[in-house]
Amino acid sequence: MDLLKIEQHEQLRREEVAARLRRLADMLAGHNDVEFERNGMQFTVHVPDEVRLKVELELETDESELEIELTW
Repeated sequence: MDLLKIEQHEQLRREEVAARLRRLADMLAGHNDVEFERNGMQFTVHVPDEVRLKVELELETDESELEIELTW
C-alpha cells in the first residue's frame, strides 16, 4: 500500500517539460532532496546517492510514450 501517491497529468509545451526536467536534474545533482509543490502543499523527498534508473520508450502509430523512472 502506498504511503503517499501524487499523480498529475498536464498538457505542456515541449520547452516547459524540458525546463521542469532540468530543474529536477539540478536538484538531483546538487542536493540530497527534491522538492515538489502540488495544490499549495510542498513536499521534500530525500534521495540517496545511488538510485535505479529505468527508461522505457513505446512507439505506436497514434501515440508514443517515454517513461523515466527513478527508484531507491
